[in-house]
Amino acid sequence: MSQRLIAACIAAPLVLILGGIALVVPLPYASYSPGPTYDILGKDADEAEVVQVDGHEAHYDKGEIRFTTVVASSYGQKLSLGEALARWLDPDKAILPYDVVHPPEISKADEKAEGAVQMTTSQDVAKAVALTEVGLDVPTAVQVALVDDEGPAKDKLLVHDVFKEVDGKPVTDADQIVAAVRKHDDGSLVEFRILRDKRELTVRLKPEEIDGKPRVGVSLGLGYEFPFTINLRVDPNVGGPSAGLMFSLAIYDTLTEGSLTGGATIAGTGELGPDGKVGPIGGIEQKIAGAEAAGAELFFVPKDNCPDVKGLDPDLRLVKATTMHEARLALEKWVGDHDAALPSC
Repeated sequence: MSQRLIAACIAAPLVLILGGIALVVPLPYASYSPGPTYDILGKDADEAEVVQVDGHEAHYDKGEIRFTTVVASSYGQKLSLGEALARWLDPDKAILPYDVVHPPEISKADEKAEGAVQMTTSQDVAKAVALTEVGLDVPTAVQVALVDDEGPAKDKLLVHDVFKEVDGKPVTDADQIVAAVRKHDDGSLVEFRILRDKRELTVRLKPEEIDGKPRVGVSLGLGYEFPFTINLRVDPNVGGPSAGLMFSLAIYDTLTEGSLTGGATIAGTGELGPDGKVGPIGGIEQKIAGAEAAGAELFFVPKDNCPDVKGLDPDLRLVKATTMHEARLALEKWVGDHDAALPSC
């Protein structure tokens, strides 16, 4: 046997072993996949309407308005070469740097809490924008966006509680609340006057020192003093701000007569600002794929995500969304004529 053949016999197993190792060694990448879509005009697992209205007439018509989601690979899970290649070959999935999907400065717990705060805020902004579209005035306020499970506010303050006063002084912004709480570093009680379900209540809490500063264990967010109650029964495991536009369209549809969708299934995405403008989101291609799978006929794409959909040819119509008002008008126009000219990317 020649030396070259002997060397080849020795090297071949080593190459196979090294190749196998390379396929399973974690790389600094994560992935996005199409997630489930949720019909906001439909019913939840308990057969209750997702959009619930108390104090105003509600209209439940045919049709679906779906918000879309993406599923990110798990926190701490970095893809192997084999996993990355498999996802790269799937046109409905995306490979991204791990630190983009899971920023290193944000812990797993903080990531979940941030998503919950964003979901709460997006729902309230959507309500306010929809009510404004209906023609109602909605004053802004500061509210509880998240309550720490182990903080002083547990079971005493609730998500959506609106702050009216702190230590007897009217509240106009979140900084006032933070400053007032920090004055109670002597262990004294801070007094909150809050609005909950149209009732004013007084809540007194003893701050705890966290990271060297007195805190009561809540996250603050933009809130509103709504003229009547609107609740969205959304899966609590879903977080983030990107359903804002679709929430607002669904709420508007529920508050007004007739079907905004004309009985069709529409979907979309977009973070909604208090001024009604639609902001960009991540995972747009995966969300479009999820909407296709759900049978949607039309999909709203945030204006700033238009470059991300160039070259796509999905089996549904892509409509550019700049504001909730323009999206609503485009939807009404499409219902009247599916071939009508609409804002596009």
